[in-house]
Amino acid sequence: MNQFERASRFKALHTSDAVFLMPNAWDAGSAMMLAALGFPAVATTSAGICYSLGYPDNEAAVGREVMLDCVGSIAAAVHLPVSADLQAGYGSGPDEVGATIQRAILAGVVGANIEDSRGDPEQSLFSMEHASARVQAARKAADIAGIPFVLTARTDAYLRGVSDPFREAVSRCNAYREAGADCLFVPGPADPKTIAALVREIDGPLTVVMGLGGSVMSVAQLGTLGVRRVTIGGSLARAAMGFIRRAATEMIQSGTFSYATQQIPDGELSRFFAGQRER
Repeated sequence: MNQFERASRFKALHTSDAVFLMPNAWDAGSAMMLAALGFPAVATTSAGICYSLGYPDNEAAVGREVMLDCVGSIAAAVHLPVSADLQAGYGSGPDEVGATIQRAILAGVVGANIEDSRGDPEQSLFSMEHASARVQAARKAADIAGIPFVLTARTDAYLRGVSDPFREAVSRCNAYREAGADCLFVPGPADPKTIAALVREIDGPLTVVMGLGGSVMSVAQLGTLGVRRVTIGGSLARAAMGFIRRAATEMIQSGTFSYATQQIPDGELSRFFAGQRER
């Protein structure tokens, strides 16, 4: 399947009436494992990639070139559509965001999300006008590439302490939709009432993130609310890091190795990855 075909398949997932789950990988191995289990698409996680390289989760720590190298290795490792977490686009200006989208497409992805705030939680959102211009630039860059690229616009209204995050999120998502976004992403809300209201008020497919705590809703339940796409952000990568810390704590404190009962045998993993490479 070539990039255009993967892009078409990914686009179709967003125009279907069914909800779908798109988990987030941080390297080629995690992407291969997720792809083999039957998910229709895989996303990258900027947080997980940063952690795997030993850095905090922000654009200043891991720059565009390094991030896109990692994203490219994930896209090359699987035959599924891959959507890239590109944080705030690696630049505040629209031209910089457009260049990042162009580079991401060259790296092999068929979708990406762009945030409307920088990684520093102390910084406010970009103005709606400026954020919309960034989405427009991303859309233009994607269209030039000639594939049905899925552009997701993310608003951090719920993560930046604005006075009325629901109204701000709705206004921004609808503005970003008009600017060319195919899908809208609102991280933060975890209760059914708020999510259902966002679905009603936002004119476009809605993505939510699960696995961050505070919600026990299933994919099926989210589908009944009208959510189109579910991701897990960096939660799986953080869970893997949590396992490493628990195992290390056991070894240093007790000198025991009970964690090893949960490992996949070397032979099984070697056969798995060899088989994936041959596909």
